[in-house]
Amino acid sequence: MTALLWPLLKTFSWQELRHHPWRNAAAVLAVMLGVALAFAVHLINASALDEFSQAVRSVNGAPDLELRAAQGSFDEAVYAQVNRLAQVAHASPILEINTYAVTPGAKRTPVRVVGVDALLVAFVAPALMPQPTRALGAPDVSGADRFAVFAPGNGFLNAAAQALVAPAQAGTAQTSLQLQSGLALKTVRVAGSVGATGAPLVVMDLGAAQDLFERAGQLSRIDIKLKPGVDRDAFSNALKTTPGWPAQVVAAAPADAVARISNLSRAYRVNLTVLALVALFTGAFLVFSVLSLSVAKRAQQFALLGVLGLTGSQRLRLVLLESGLLGLLGSLAGIGLGAALAALSLRTLGGDLGGGYFAGMAPALHWHTGAALVYASLGLAAALAGGWWPARQAQRLAPAQALKGQGSTSSAGSGHWLSLALIALGALLAKAPAVFGIPLAAYASVALLLVGGITALPWLIALLLDRISPLLRGRLMPMLAVERARRVRTSASVAVSGVVASLSLAVALTVMVASFRDSVMQWLNVVLPADLYLRTANSRSAGDTAFFTPEFVAAVARLPGVKRVATQRAQALQLDPGRPAITLISRDIDTSASNLPLMGEPLAVPPGEVGIYVSEAMVDLYGTQPGSRFPKLAVALIPAATVPPASFFVAGVVRDYAGQAGSITINRVDYERLTGERRIGDIAIWLDDSTDAAPVQQAVRNLGKTLRAGDGDAPNQLAGDDASRDLIEFASSAQIRAQSLKIFDRSFAVTYWLQAVAIGIGLFGVAASFSAQVLARRKEFGLLVHLGLTRRQILAVVAGEGLAWTAIGAIAGLLLGLAVAVILVHVVNPQSFHWTMDLAVPWLRLALLCTAVVVAGTVTAWLAGRAAAGRDAVLAVKEDW
Repeated sequence: MTALLWPLLKTFSWQELRHHPWRNAAAVLAVMLGVALAFAVHLINASALDEFSQAVRSVNGAPDLELRAAQGSFDEAVYAQVNRLAQVAHASPILEINTYAVTPGAKRTPVRVVGVDALLVAFVAPALMPQPTRALGAPDVSGADRFAVFAPGNGFLNAAAQALVAPAQAGTAQTSLQLQSGLALKTVRVAGSVGATGAPLVVMDLGAAQDLFERAGQLSRIDIKLKPGVDRDAFSNALKTTPGWPAQVVAAAPADAVARISNLSRAYRVNLTVLALVALFTGAFLVFSVLSLSVAKRAQQFALLGVLGLTGSQRLRLVLLESGLLGLLGSLAGIGLGAALAALSLRTLGGDLGGGYFAGMAPALHWHTGAALVYASLGLAAALAGGWWPARQAQRLAPAQALKGQGSTSSAGSGHWLSLALIALGALLAKAPAVFGIPLAAYASVALLLVGGITALPWLIALLLDRISPLLRGRLMPMLAVERARRVRTSASVAVSGVVASLSLAVALTVMVASFRDSVMQWLNVVLPADLYLRTANSRSAGDTAFFTPEFVAAVARLPGVKRVATQRAQALQLDPGRPAITLISRDIDTSASNLPLMGEPLAVPPGEVGIYVSEAMVDLYGTQPGSRFPKLAVALIPAATVPPASFFVAGVVRDYAGQAGSITINRVDYERLTGERRIGDIAIWLDDSTDAAPVQQAVRNLGKTLRAGDGDAPNQLAGDDASRDLIEFASSAQIRAQSLKIFDRSFAVTYWLQAVAIGIGLFGVAASFSAQVLARRKEFGLLVHLGLTRRQILAVVAGEGLAWTAIGAIAGLLLGLAVAVILVHVVNPQSFHWTMDLAVPWLRLALLCTAVVVAGTVTAWLAGRAAAGRDAVLAVKEDW
């Protein structure tokens, strides 16, 4: 069998590929794009995750356990308590500080400062061991000052941080780095290096770091190496029952950080991959259209092969081999293109992909052979699926009729119960819950809706055209077009199936993006009510180091032109070691909570309790329903026994599109009373009606010349030089809104490109299908010419058929797209990212999209019919004479 098909593939099939390279190249291109986009998304995310994992292992070392506080830092007395435990072989105290380095060009760059005990860190994290620089003129490192590790103000930089240091002065080897603390700059002398990789890192002596950043007696974590034979889980559980153990200090495995970021980004990368596979889905329809045209044009050749002994099953296998060849070429090219796209994206955009999970990272490309084989197999499977129907057509070919040039106009029955069953099953699956945070059932629901809708096209065509046909009696050209379209409904459904698939996905994506964008705009309108906003930290992780003081806020409130101010602080809060940290937001909340993006009416807070407002993700992940209490927050938030225990009452649910891990909003007054913490991250300023923002901004910058927050040595004083004044960032609400929407549009720009690709593939499928059908209808057109119809009238009939078919395809695509959009908006997004949005249908945009498809389909049909209405059609009638 194979011995017969391979020679045919190299001769018979090769001639078809050689004579129509562009048509077959289009099918290869469609498969290539689908594979390339999906594989590139996988490589970018996998490379970023691998780089993040390596950086975590480099900085954190390989401890058996890490002890961390749920929020911020904890008292170093815990270290002494841990160090006395018999099960502990080594315990390394660590102080982690996230701040900013100011480069010589006055640019702020995020940097991580790690204070270590140099005598202990080598046992747990060798990459953090400081390596002093050799003395100037010394022949080797033996001339280095080994005690430089313990000197105040000395820092040891990894390779990324070394690129930020100020140039050394002439004749010295000393360099320095300016680090932000509050609104002041601290100078760190570069005394050597460390081997840790990843983002900019500065390692200091633990005591020196505590003194420099005013963190005396504070630790961020303790890395523990257990003695051989000690069970890690049993030791972790025993810690919780140790007398005097602080409840907010929890033990976690070192791999938890990588697992948390992987779980957090999983839904995002899966959704991107599914979106990228849209091109592959429509590519299958293009393979179908190309091979349908190819089989129709070679019908007589297949018939001759049949007469010579090639069976129907052999013809089926031959066409499948052709489709497999197209798919293999497209898959191999897609793997190469995907790797190139991933490398380019990682080099120019980093590993972020718009999700914010790996911001600031520029990872190298990590090749994954297994993933390449998987995505290449998907491309091959898509091509084989697209080639199945043309292969079946070649199998069912009647050699005698085909040799005489007679095409088949058989029409399938109007059974549509299977289609309705698929649609009903899809609707039921849409209600199923997510699996491991991924809406697998919702994706299956979308697939069933599309398959059910496309297979129902013959029934829909008959339903509509049977009612239109009586209205066109007496109008020759429209009647011929509609009657032809009505009586070959199966052929019509084949022709427009690609348009229905691509248009429905385009409609769904358009509605989803429009709904999301509209909801984000409404959310921004609520959370950005002020005229001007000030901040000094761009991330919540740096909020403990880069902050405003209450004295500074009071001084801003007294500036001329300032009507009132409000403050906010956002910080990470680790409620569950197995989940990403949530965001705790302390801000000014009015009595009715009207300045929050609430979903529904707020509940009255019972006397003596503290009201909190949770995001939708908190409801999904932690079960914080309105009216319930959330004792876990008290354990994580309030320092041990410093105040009476507080009961936190969930007074409402807010929308929060800033993160999917969850957030809790608490009144600033309550937060400061419970924690004693008064640092401020953001300042909102309302201006007098006649006040311009520029003078107020300049006045804020000039505050450093007259204001000191505390005494002269306080680290949070506002220095008066230009460098420190640039530590304050200004933005109006309009600027923040515009920038947010710009980021949003950039993140979803790929969806518009995919829509264009999908619709283009669908229209190409219409052209190929019409070309295949008009070739099979040459005798029909020849008879019409002999009956007196002009070439223009025949083209009008063909264009009318295209109009009727694509109009029905547009209606079906619009209805299916709206159904899929409902699933995307109300199922996929809440299950993937734990936020909801209001459905917003851009009817004008959808109407223009459908109209463009109908016009393009009509023109495409007209162009496809031009060759069939000429002299060849007249001569075709004589073939049986």
